[in-house]
Amino acid sequence: MNKIPSFTIDHLRLRRGIYVSRKDCVGGETITTFDIRMKEPGREPALGQGAIHTIEHLAATYLRNCPEWADKIIYWGPMGCLTGNYLLLRGDFKSEDIVALMQETFRFICGFEGEIPGATASDCGNYLLHDLPMAKWESRKYLQEVLLHISSENLEYPAK
Repeated sequence: MNKIPSFTIDHLRLRRGIYVSRKDCVGGETITTFDIRMKEPGREPALGQGAIHTIEHLAATYLRNCPEWADKIIYWGPMGCLTGNYLLLRGDFKSEDIVALMQETFRFICGFEGEIPGATASDCGNYLLHDLPMAKWESRKYLQEVLLHISSENLEYPAK
């Protein structure tokens, strides 16, 4: 079997950032999949399950309610390796195109107070697995250390 493209990225050299993971044509439209990498694989502890679950709920809610982007949002969800998230958008985009959106999204998470959207038994399959304080801490770290100082090394996958 052939390796899928995401397994061909050199994760030993991958930094935190925003990367175009792939582009697919579906029904004549381009779907851009972004790798929203919050942790350096193998060099930092992965995100805690409760934190990434809370980030998922908050980011998905924010993005699907963002007037400028809501009609382009296909999906936001965690990577199985717990080092980041995937964002799928309708349209042909580059990493640079969504930096401001990611800054806004992570500012929202950092400042969030109150009940986590969708974190009830009737709304979520694992509603008890949430950690708002850690989600805010991880989001602030990513925002301050990466998103507010982003450069080309955080926007383009490392060359093989």
